[in-house]
Amino acid sequence: MYSAPSLLAILPYPNIDPIAFAIGPVAIHWYGIAYVVGIMLGWYFAKQMVARADLWPGGISPMSPDKLDDFLVWVAAGVVLGGRIGYILFYDLAAVADNPLRALEIWNGGMSFHGGLIGTTLAMILFARRNDIAVWSLFDTVAAVVPFGLFFGRLANFINGELWGRITDVPWAMVFPTGGPFARHPSQLYEAGLEGIVLFLVLRYLTHRRKALRQPGVVAGVFVCGYALSRIFVEFFREPDPQLGYLAFGWLTMGMILSLPMLFIGLWAIWRARRATSLY
Repeated sequence: MYSAPSLLAILPYPNIDPIAFAIGPVAIHWYGIAYVVGIMLGWYFAKQMVARADLWPGGISPMSPDKLDDFLVWVAAGVVLGGRIGYILFYDLAAVADNPLRALEIWNGGMSFHGGLIGTTLAMILFARRNDIAVWSLFDTVAAVVPFGLFFGRLANFINGELWGRITDVPWAMVFPTGGPFARHPSQLYEAGLEGIVLFLVLRYLTHRRKALRQPGVVAGVFVCGYALSRIFVEFFREPDPQLGYLAFGWLTMGMILSLPMLFIGLWAIWRARRATSLY
């Protein structure tokens, strides 16, 4: 039986205003700033990578840094459209079917990472074909910098007081304004640490120390596996979406179901890359 933790064991929630600043009637939210900062930092570091010819197969970069300037619009569209459509399909379809205008209400649920991944993947495939770029190398380039967006996005979730964790009595538990009077896991920070910081460091080691970009598909595969494992782990601490709840066994969530295929896809991508390289 759960017993409420002592108030002394609860860290105070910082209660930061979700609105960073306002320009007249226009309010600029931290969530929007997080998306912009994540994409811009990813774009900057990706340009640094493609400028390093020694990191790539045969010492030849798959694209010029200028190509990434053009790709910036494509990836932004893929993230936003895919993320929103994915949330509707995976988490909110019944509500949107009853009220189609709800699809435009991004404050009712927001975005799905898995949908954003699908949207970005389609954008990468189309852009690569249009510009004669090796698609797996573009996958690797983007995968290596996605943790920036994940890190800032999860921090924005924390500031918004959303996607909080399950009730707990750990010393770092917090009472979120929208989570009732109960102390909960700050699961947004767990995800920021694992999906953002840890995954970035792993991918950075692979790209710059292990020269994994010379095997197109390895970095993308490790990213997909790393995200899937991180998300599945954090789902044990994160409160499931109220409209879905637990889908089976009292612990299986939609986040786990969507992440499990990612794990197998990532493993396949790594196997495919290493096998393709060994043939030459």
